[in-house]
Amino acid sequence: MSRSRLLMAAFVALAAANLVANATGDRPAELVTKPLLMPLLAAYLWRAAAERGHRPQRLVLAALAFSTGGDVALLGAGTGWFLTGMALFLGAHLCYIAAFTRHGAASPLRRPPLVAVPLGYAVLTVAALAWMWPGLTDAGLAAPVAGYALALAAMAATASAHGWRVGLGGALFLASDLLIATGVAGVLDPPGAPVLVMATYAAGQALIVAGRAAGDTAASPTAVTPAAAPAGPR
Repeated sequence: MSRSRLLMAAFVALAAANLVANATGDRPAELVTKPLLMPLLAAYLWRAAAERGHRPQRLVLAALAFSTGGDVALLGAGTGWFLTGMALFLGAHLCYIAAFTRHGAASPLRRPPLVAVPLGYAVLTVAALAWMWPGLTDAGLAAPVAGYALALAAMAATASAHGWRVGLGGALFLASDLLIATGVAGVLDPPGAPVLVMATYAAGQALIVAGRAAGDTAASPTAVTPAAAPAGPR
């Protein structure tokens, strides 16, 4: 087994341990596992690029670095930590958007049938924000969540131009943040929400990174269509 595959296997094992920690309320295990998830994906991306004789994708590595900071910030409690985490994840999304749109890579989204993807994300973003707006306003988070939601939707839309793995990863990342926002707004709190949030987040990031490492850059007619609309980070 190559070193890059070993690193991905280590990420999967660590993600599973984090999900168990969330399911059982094991706070020490969560504090240990969560900050290591994105660095492992960054190591995988770096090693996979080396094995293919390519340079590592700096914008994706930067997105993972911002995500690591966001993960650490969101281990804290209170609005201040939440806003810090949101700002760091905003940086991650901006890096992903830059990576997905470089050299016109997202231009297929302007033509049928893929043009429906960004339009769908835009409609669902507006609908989700309208649904959650009263609760977000009460929490004093309406404006920052709305700005974050726009960047998240743009990331998910541009991801869909890069093959099924990256597109699905963007959609799962969006779904993860939607779960958090619905909880903050008080409109939905499904059973096992912390596990669902981390499962969709970890899977989404892994699919984005694996797709980029494999060179998934060509748009596909079967690109992922949005299944949920965005909001704040985990």
